[in-house]
Amino acid sequence: MCAADLTQGVAGSVPGVDFETRVLVCPAYGSKESRRHWHDTLEQEVSFADMKLSRHLSPRQREQLSRLHPTGVARFWGATSTHDKAMSSVRTGDVALFTGAKKVLAVGEVGVIFVNREVADTLWPPSPGGKSWHTVYSLRDFVPAEVPYEKLAELIGYSKNYGFPSQLVLEGDKARAVVEGLRITTRTLLEQLGVEKPPACDPFPVQRAALERQHTPVVSFERPATTTLYRREEQPLVVEFCATLAVEAERFRSPVGLCDIYIQGPDSVEVIEAKSRTEHAYVREALSQLLDYAPHSPRPVDRLAVLLPDPPDERELQLLHRYGVDCIHRVSPGVFRRVPAPDDRRHLMKRLWTES
Repeated sequence: MCAADLTQGVAGSVPGVDFETRVLVCPAYGSKESRRHWHDTLEQEVSFADMKLSRHLSPRQREQLSRLHPTGVARFWGATSTHDKAMSSVRTGDVALFTGAKKVLAVGEVGVIFVNREVADTLWPPSPGGKSWHTVYSLRDFVPAEVPYEKLAELIGYSKNYGFPSQLVLEGDKARAVVEGLRITTRTLLEQLGVEKPPACDPFPVQRAALERQHTPVVSFERPATTTLYRREEQPLVVEFCATLAVEAERFRSPVGLCDIYIQGPDSVEVIEAKSRTEHAYVREALSQLLDYAPHSPRPVDRLAVLLPDPPDERELQLLHRYGVDCIHRVSPGVFRRVPAPDDRRHLMKRLWTES
């Protein structure tokens, strides 16, 4: 699930890009039958090029699957005809939350979606007297998760005891709340924004976004080219730090991704990238992200900083200071210390930050 986040409370819109993402809540691990389906088509990928499945696909369905899943395999899930009306609005790039055992067990991104009973019955043979599935959809990304029902219910304004007994398709504010609260990023949106490939025309405009207030981390999922649905273990750190600020923190989305913290004060602008660990690889990644984000800032950047849970080693601190980047680290609950880069180094590097 490089996941920019789907909607992330963006004000305004980008021409030609649809940010109205839906969220499917899919009970998937309750009955013995659903657990078998989970094992057969979620826990493992299925070859749609295999004749027993391929012969039931229309030419268009085969073409769509091959385009989104060029390896010829994908994970699949579906719905019965009872859900036809709700499922008719679901599109590529929507988010699917797979639930069971009183929690979200996995997060997926909808790939190809179509109605084909023969394909459904091949993937999930109905039990005697049971219903056939009707709608079929592939998953572009699928990653295990562990989000309690209470947190999901909180995000969408339901009672904390709500058990999510049946499939839901969330739209509008409820869908945005889930995407923002779980900090989900999909491959589809990044492709629309041009993050995964050079844009064919002028870069998309930068957009500012509200900073999430939820504390739920999301699972990690690595792909060869980039990262999409990913664990934001640093999110509690971000929330704790922002609670100490005198001004409202935001984020901004650009063609290269979504920054963690954007602070626009009366006299200065700062971009901050948070990491959950202090090892060299994490600090180096944060530095490269800051240098990538800075030229796209809505206003010229005055400071860049990396936010860490503990003091880094001297080597990592020197790396940041070499590029004029401050280090902010947690000292105790609600207390943070800034180790600023030397002024002359920051002033020297500022031109580099802002050049696009």
